[in-house]
Amino acid sequence: MDYRAEKIRPMQHAAIILFVIVAVFAVLNDFYVQAEDSSRATLPEDIAEAKYDEPIIPVPLTVSVDARKVQLGDRLYHDKRLSHDNTIACASCHDLKKGGTDQKKYSVGIRNAVGGINSPTTFNSGFNFVQFWDGRAQDLEAQAPGPVHNPMEMGSSWDEAIPKLKNDNEYVQAFKEIYFDEIKPEYIIDAIATFEKTLITPDSRFDQFLRGNKSAMTAEEKEGYAIFKEFGCISCHQGVNMGGNMYQTIGVMEDYFKHRELTDADLGRYNVTKKEWNRYQFKVPTLRNIAVTYPYLHDGSVETLEDVLNVMWNSQLGRPLTEDESGKVVKFLKTLTGKYKGEALL
Repeated sequence: MDYRAEKIRPMQHAAIILFVIVAVFAVLNDFYVQAEDSSRATLPEDIAEAKYDEPIIPVPLTVSVDARKVQLGDRLYHDKRLSHDNTIACASCHDLKKGGTDQKKYSVGIRNAVGGINSPTTFNSGFNFVQFWDGRAQDLEAQAPGPVHNPMEMGSSWDEAIPKLKNDNEYVQAFKEIYFDEIKPEYIIDAIATFEKTLITPDSRFDQFLRGNKSAMTAEEKEGYAIFKEFGCISCHQGVNMGGNMYQTIGVMEDYFKHRELTDADLGRYNVTKKEWNRYQFKVPTLRNIAVTYPYLHDGSVETLEDVLNVMWNSQLGRPLTEDESGKVVKFLKTLTGKYKGEALL
């Protein structure tokens, strides 16, 4: 028997296993880097080329888009005629005066139909690598038609909505001038998505801190940020949107659903892929403007920042949060509230 060969085989096996592990991580890393890059591609040069020492980068001060499309998309975003009974607009569930949400557990659609998942904010949504909690839309253009056709939301269709818009001469003229054509679904989608790309909220106190103004945050807020990084929150909440660039399973360390019955919405990404490893996975939500986008989590089950921290610390990190730690992290999270058109979100 060649004992040297016997010794080499386990080493070869170990090398193969190590190679596979490295390859898997490389693929995953490439996936997330591509996702991040697809978001950053829209950032102006002062952000994209800047060097920051932190795992979070500031929200850009501006984005470059067609101003005419923005104006048209703004009007469509607020137009209730896109719904079957003319009662619901995009802004009904994504109110720009309420942090880009409706601040409800579940949104209410036509005929008072109540949805089954919390409405995510539209602010900074252009930086997300996918849209919806389960990632079923790859971008804002793919997301825009969803609510229009959802029977629990707007309950309409393009065949129903477009004739109503064609009765508005201002719309007819605007589409002709911008798209050189009559009103069509793809133009409505493009205009709404373009407008939503401008829903950025720069100049939060934290962004001022990242840009070099170290006095923009108090000592306790900085301590809260240090705790946020030290205990692992930063592993999912980083990048320009402090989230929105990966999926994560809820309940990694503790069964999040043990106190209630499951709903279809709780299955998350599994509803899209039907793959077991995607069960209970969701797009990581942005923490931008979190102080004004309550209630929290995909099920809207948590009302306060203190409570959502306790849930996350236990279900995702597997350790309790002291009152002192919680207080400092909450103070840090409140520095993430930015400005829309120069006015602080309330």
